[in-house]
Amino acid sequence: MSPFRILAATLALSLGLHMTPAMAQVEISGSDDPVYQIQNPPAYAMVADLFIARPFLIAATIVGAGVFVIALPFAATGGGIGRAGKALVVDPGKAAFVRCLGCTGDSYGKQD
Repeated sequence: MSPFRILAATLALSLGLHMTPAMAQVEISGSDDPVYQIQNPPAYAMVADLFIARPFLIAATIVGAGVFVIALPFAATGGGIGRAGKALVVDPGKAAFVRCLGCTGDSYGKQD
């Protein structure tokens, strides 16, 4: 293969890879579905989320798991084990480990 063809293929591949995020953002931002809304939080929000909010959310997940174990017999008699587990363990866990850094909404998935 000639050096010109190698250079042309490299430039075409490089240009194509640089244009892919711009094209994806145009397609995603046109959607009305809240799952596909792009959030671009500022740096101070990311730092505050990392050092303040995430430790509290991890603690809330651990405390919620303990409260869930204590409340399990009562939730079982009322038939609300799934709702209690979701409210006490799953929701804080998703907010702590799945939510993007600095995002304020539920950017990790659809609401039921």
